[in-house]
Amino acid sequence: MLDAVDLALFAEWFAAVAEEMGTVLQRSSSSPNIKERRDFSCALFDARGGLLAQAAHIPVHLGAMPGAVEAVARRLRLGPGDVAILNDPYTGGTHLPDLTLVAALCHAGRPWFYLASRAHHADVGGAQPGSMGLATDIVQEGVRIPPTLLVHGGREVTGTLELLLANVRTPAERRGDLMAQRASLAVGLKRLEALARRHGPARLVEAGRALCAGTERAMRAALRAIPDGRYRAADVLDGDGCGARDVRIALALTVRGAAARLDFSGSSPQVAGPFNAPAAVVRSASVYAFRCLLPGDVPENDGLFRPIAIFAPPGTVVNPRFPAAVAAGNVETSQRITDTVLRALARALPGRVPAASAGTMNNLTAGGADPRTGAPFAYYETLGGGAGAGPGGPGASGIQVHMTNTLNTPVEALEHAYPLRVRAYALRRGSGGPGRHRGGDGLVRELEVLAACRAAIVSDRRRHGPYGLRGGAPGRPGRNRLVRGGRAYELPGKAELELVPGDVLRVESPGGGGWGRPRRRPRGVRAKRSGRA
Repeated sequence: MLDAVDLALFAEWFAAVAEEMGTVLQRSSSSPNIKERRDFSCALFDARGGLLAQAAHIPVHLGAMPGAVEAVARRLRLGPGDVAILNDPYTGGTHLPDLTLVAALCHAGRPWFYLASRAHHADVGGAQPGSMGLATDIVQEGVRIPPTLLVHGGREVTGTLELLLANVRTPAERRGDLMAQRASLAVGLKRLEALARRHGPARLVEAGRALCAGTERAMRAALRAIPDGRYRAADVLDGDGCGARDVRIALALTVRGAAARLDFSGSSPQVAGPFNAPAAVVRSASVYAFRCLLPGDVPENDGLFRPIAIFAPPGTVVNPRFPAAVAAGNVETSQRITDTVLRALARALPGRVPAASAGTMNNLTAGGADPRTGAPFAYYETLGGGAGAGPGGPGASGIQVHMTNTLNTPVEALEHAYPLRVRAYALRRGSGGPGRHRGGDGLVRELEVLAACRAAIVSDRRRHGPYGLRGGAPGRPGRNRLVRGGRAYELPGKAELELVPGDVLRVESPGGGGWGRPRRRPRGVRAKRSGRA
């Protein structure tokens, strides 16, 4: 029987395995998107594919990764020295750039634990460099990989890797990042094997079950604190980049005692553009919002998911049918799902939930040939925005919010790796929504291209600003512009572009929503004028 001290130790040991995996992946990777921006996630799972522990990586990855591990467990029987790879959104993945590698710790001839490493690769083929363009079906988005052996018995399955690298624009970089992911799994297995030798595999299994049960109790306690009822909310994406406008996310949240049910009936039908969100992404974004109700010291594991049921009608933007394009569902629709769930929770728990944050990852991609070397390049980056204000104070400015936990690419690393020059990088002053507490400000980023390239912008909240709460005003919508030959041209939120040297892309990200009605000054009291003494 494990006591509280034992459980606390196992929680830290399991999390440390995932953290060390992430450190190895970051330090040994090739691409700036993984090395600098840390666009990756590592986690530990039980024999059924249930999450046991995770590092503090990317929320949209971690809530969706159990589906990938479950898919591997169903289709492949991993043994010692085996590594599986997958990215198929219709078989456990999220979107094609997220390549997931899975390995197993085996005992008595069968897997007892799984380890997974997911990383966003800057290009996985498809019609658009960066694999994040305005595709209208998944075939246009890149190479699609169901659960497949990448390594068998410690030996690389040459055909699998060759097939993948033959379908991408930057094979050397992809190979380097995949080898970094393999290294992260090797270290994770080494650390987990050491724990198993010290405590025995059965005790590790017992600890995992107990930790998940504890997290489940914490989540059920949080749900019991919500008044029973049915809470409705809705929000929209500006469009899908392929003709649709105001793509609706609708939610009916029902709370009964220690359980919740999320019903997304009424959401828009699946769209032609890449803004369809696979079921794993919807699950991840939904449960993340409820995770925000718990104290930070509650372990992240399968217990979070157990009290929450989700229904997303097939054929809708929140549960598309093959062959719908999904690249932006993972990065943009996930943000709007989070906004919608939090809006419903704000009705259930007024005075506790913050206003909407920027609500977009402001995705930028570009690709072509680097004139300095003649080698192909593929650039991918997301940009932060303003966080929503809350009852406790104003929102933070210029940060990645909700479903992304990445960093910016440092200017020095970006200009070293790509034929791009950063012309401006600053806060977008005044873009946060007014209120008793003001929303955080967005960012301004200007990139000059130094080589002919194809680029894409996949962003949202360009027509509808992030909502305020309790009388607070919305944040200012974002804005995209192209500067060519001294003239500025307004760009839509979703655009594919052919750029020439000297062109400048300017992205202004949204500010967060304000919270609360501004306090009125007593009659006759004048504001103090500011200025130099």
